[in-house]
Amino acid sequence: MRPVAHDFGPLGQRSLERIGNTPLLRLERVTRDLPGIEILGKAEWCNPGGSVKDRAASNIVAEARASGNFGPGKILLDSTSGNTGIAYAMIGAAEGFRVTLYMPENVSVERKRILQAYGANIIYTDPGDGSDGAIRAARELYAKQPDEYFYANQYGNDANWRAHYHGTANEIWQQTEGRITHFVSMMGTSGTFVGTTRRLKELNPKIGCISLQPDSPFHGIEGAKHMASAIVPKIYDPRLADQDIGISTEEAYAMAIRLAREEGLLVGISAAAAVVGCLQIARQLKKNEPAVFVTILCDSGDKYLSERFWEEG
Repeated sequence: MRPVAHDFGPLGQRSLERIGNTPLLRLERVTRDLPGIEILGKAEWCNPGGSVKDRAASNIVAEARASGNFGPGKILLDSTSGNTGIAYAMIGAAEGFRVTLYMPENVSVERKRILQAYGANIIYTDPGDGSDGAIRAARELYAKQPDEYFYANQYGNDANWRAHYHGTANEIWQQTEGRITHFVSMMGTSGTFVGTTRRLKELNPKIGCISLQPDSPFHGIEGAKHMASAIVPKIYDPRLADQDIGISTEEAYAMAIRLAREEGLLVGISAAAAVVGCLQIARQLKKNEPAVFVTILCDSGDKYLSERFWEEG
């Protein structure tokens, strides 16, 4: 694994000013049997909140502030599987607003502790209901007390995908100097895939954009959505994907272990699943056909170290 050239910017910035402009890392050992294939991953754990969700959360807050929908005294409310909630909590602590989050009780213990450290108000929902249960609970509270809360609604807020349209996609284009041939991304809210794909297709319509999701309603890829069995995010546009692929939890776990032990790269489960997807597409190409894949390494593996699969690898 080698970093692609990156400008880390000036010293003395506020923490929130460090959101975005994440490094692009080249994976080398996992592609050694694929001549001509480059797989590059955006190291999103370099954001101050530790994940790609810092981008969407910060833009959701900024646009709501600008429009007047999120005024002084209101509490930010949303549902989360962890990373967006952590981003909200971090931003709330930095900017001085309260945050209330609904989340399934079975999210990793590390995520719970990080949210508690930032001082967020966490309301746990039935793990059997998944992220959809948290969504429904947040909607119910907002319906009862609309004047008290700003409902951020990450699954239906266009500010989510716009963060990636204006940020992530342009960074990828600049960092690869326009060489990117394929963009591959796991989907949760779908904001990363939708926003990045819309902009990349404008820059070069020939870029293949592949969306990934769990291959089953019952999966262990935290933060990812199996669209056929879930509440489909309002911002999701299935027409954007040139191809959509299901990834198994077992493949994602195995790749997380492989990346740690072969690349020295400790990534989260959805990040590992994204690399699985890249390799599947790469193997479909003609022999020795050159290609530059870019994917999103959503977060690091430190939020998942309590998961048992590390011990079984």
